Amino acid sequence: MCLRAVSNPNEKPFPVQCVEYCDMSKDSHNDDVQLIRTLIDRWAEAVRKEDFATIRADHDPDILMFDVPPPFLSRGIDAYMATWNLFFSCVKKPVTFDFEDVEITAGPEVAFATAKGNCINTDRDGKREPLEFRLTMGLKKIDGKWRVMHEHHSLPALD
Repeated sequence: MCLRAVSNPNEKPFPVQCVEYCDMSKDSHNDDVQLIRTLIDRWAEAVRKEDFATIRADHDPDILMFDVPPPFLSRGIDAYMATWNLFFSCVKKPVTFDFEDVEITAGPEVAFATAKGNCINTDRDGKREPLEFRLTMGLKKIDGKWRVMHEHHSLPALD
């Protein structure tokens, strides 16, 4: 364990397990953090390749997703996968889908990950525009394998 840096001076640092801020080489959950990071990287690469089977692979059949475009809530793997048809219809090729500032907190059975995402959207006039979004994933270890149970994409509020 190590202390998580905080940006609010009134907030106390708290113990977490995350790759960006800690040397976790002696932590027993370090392997889980690395497995989850690999899962996220594999998923992002699958999106860039429009590889539906790999996009689906690590998501639980009962996944719940909150998304930016409608439908805002998708429950179940079939509804989740249907959202990718809309996504791919709104992006130009090659698909841009990258993450930075990935932070992962993992316990023995549950974990969550957050990141800042980047993609290129096509606006209503057909113009390509960068789109920054936030990603939060909730994961659960089932039969020794990490599964995405919840995925949340959001955009910052604009004035």
